[in-house]
Amino acid sequence: MGFFDKIRQGLEKTRRQIGSAFAEFTGGNEAFYEELEESLILADAGIETAGEAVERLQEAVRAKRLIGADEVRQALADILAEMLSVGDFTLKLETRPSVVLVVGVNGVGKTTTIGKLAARFTGEGKKVLLAAGDTFRAAAAEQLTIWAERAGAEIVKHGEGADPGAVVFDALAAAKARHTDIAIIDTAGRLHNKQNLMNELAKIRRIVSRELPEADIETLLVIDATTGQNGLIQAKQFAQTTGLTGVVLTKLDGTAKGGIVFAIAKELGLPVKYIGVGEGVVDLMPFEPRAFSEALLS
Repeated sequence: MGFFDKIRQGLEKTRRQIGSAFAEFTGGNEAFYEELEESLILADAGIETAGEAVERLQEAVRAKRLIGADEVRQALADILAEMLSVGDFTLKLETRPSVVLVVGVNGVGKTTTIGKLAARFTGEGKKVLLAAGDTFRAAAAEQLTIWAERAGAEIVKHGEGADPGAVVFDALAAAKARHTDIAIIDTAGRLHNKQNLMNELAKIRRIVSRELPEADIETLLVIDATTGQNGLIQAKQFAQTTGLTGVVLTKLDGTAKGGIVFAIAKELGLPVKYIGVGEGVVDLMPFEPRAFSEALLS
């Protein structure tokens, strides 16, 4: 199943939310635009994003004299795809080793995302090493070990409660010594307080930059799509500390709040690089703005 079909299937709840507005379309009547704006807001696209999209759609309908629901739907898809087109959607991992630093609060699917990324990379013939940098959460390293075995990746881990910086230092040394292509670093999603967590992440980021100054580094924030606007608040907090390069949006298949991708693009200027639309390894998919927008309205 391709990206479009996966997204179409996975975003069924969000699609129903937004698609209901087109039942009101009768040549651009005001009720349609109000219903559409409300649907986008309920899908957690954000008030500003929803307002801008509807305003631009009204202008397009007038300028191009669109009268059919299909024409208007396509015009909206064009607008939404353009709004999502911020930054680079592909991972830049050309150096050897390259580093993927994965951050996010507990419960968003961080460990699963790392496992699926590892499986994707090893499937492409890359040599992958995982760093079990979440030493705060019980059983985090064990879960990551299971994913490493499934993906055919190596892993560096210390005991529970160990210094995450020491784990990362050892993992990067191992990655260099073993000619690893990609090192993926897991991090804690919760410490004793938020400031401690942010300080710890900043420290890990400094260690990576110091030990591999020439390496390509992607810092990905994992957000649970079902949390909607709360995910955006999390993103703003992490962006201040970790120098995010992109977002992985998980659990899109279980939410009517898929519009959060637009809020992330508009308010943070961050590209969504991967989306999760199911449990399987293949259900973590590289993000495609055009296909996403069209699937959302199909």
